[in-house]
Amino acid sequence: MDEVIQILEEIQPDPDYETCDTLIDDGFLDSFTILSIISELEDAFDIRISPADIIPKNFNSAAALYEMVQRLQG
Repeated sequence: MDEVIQILEEIQPDPDYETCDTLIDDGFLDSFTILSIISELEDAFDIRISPADIIPKNFNSAAALYEMVQRLQG
């Protein structure tokens, strides 16, 4: 989880990723930021994030992103 938060903070340092669960809903992440996050996560965790995975539910919090990464690694 720490590595996911570190990636998020490098790309968009504003939100508190430990507690925020409305990253998409509150506009912290836009489409360009999401593309950057996808690229970084794919490189860092050696995963492939499919278009089907690119939904707000998976990107609204660091915890949701971490769960997606875990699932895709499995």
